[in-house]
Amino acid sequence: MRTTPPTKIAGALPAEHRSRLMDIAREVNFPESARLFNEGGRADRFWIVRTGIVALDVHVPGRQPAVIERLGPGELVGCSWMLQPSSWRLGAVAATPVRTYEFDAAAVRTLMDADPAFGSAMGHWVAQVLAHRLHAARVRLLDLYAPHGSGSYL
Repeated sequence: MRTTPPTKIAGALPAEHRSRLMDIAREVNFPESARLFNEGGRADRFWIVRTGIVALDVHVPGRQPAVIERLGPGELVGCSWMLQPSSWRLGAVAATPVRTYEFDAAAVRTLMDADPAFGSAMGHWVAQVLAHRLHAARVRLLDLYAPHGSGSYL
């Protein structure tokens, strides 16, 4: 039996919490190559991919941004809205035409404050996504820039 990864919304949030979140969603589309956000910008919203691929990248001085991970349907784009000072830690660009659900961060934080169970579920989901992204960034940067074998655990 195949289960939905806990980093995707279907595997992360119970149905009642997904429904509450989706009640405040709005559909937003991005053409291929459109930048959703840049590192250091104000993180005041986030997205869940409906269709297409979003590439998360990190600025590398003197080079093209390094793609850390590619996100597809059901995946969360943007975690920085949960953390002060609410500025993007990575960048994101539409690798293909992308259809998303967009969420206003302030509205979601208000829901989280009003319903502790919802807030806890959202917090756990974002923490799982952050842990996954941190690992993906480490592995990708080692692949790109470290001497072979230097990223192995001791």
